[in-house]
Amino acid sequence: MPQAPVLASLTAAFAALSACAQSEPVAQGDFAPSYEGIQTVLLQDDMVNFRVALQGGRGNEDVEAYGRCAAAQYALIRGYGFARHVRTTVTQAGNTWRGDAVYLISAALPPGLRTIDAEVTVRDCGALGIPTI
Repeated sequence: MPQAPVLASLTAAFAALSACAQSEPVAQGDFAPSYEGIQTVLLQDDMVNFRVALQGGRGNEDVEAYGRCAAAQYALIRGYGFARHVRTTVTQAGNTWRGDAVYLISAALPPGLRTIDAEVTVRDCGALGIPTI
């Protein structure tokens, strides 16, 4: 039965991955940003601009995540399930980070590589403590 060792290996790998998933989240250290708000500007029926600001960000990724969370919640509010990232620009002045993001929202999964499932993203944002609209 050559399949038995393969099955045992897969079972062990699954157990190891399950243990990783159940471990405590990676410590965020002193990271405690202050989310300063979201401004939403409808550019076209399906194109939306999100302007976000936060204090105490660690870099562009934090600002981009805030914009992504805003876009996901907005898509759900409008009755859509998906969004596609068009662009995000980030600026920093002192401890304040600002983002200017544009997303296309749609009912069906849009083409492209930078798409998000709005429902999953809003759930993830909540788990990370990132506010949405």
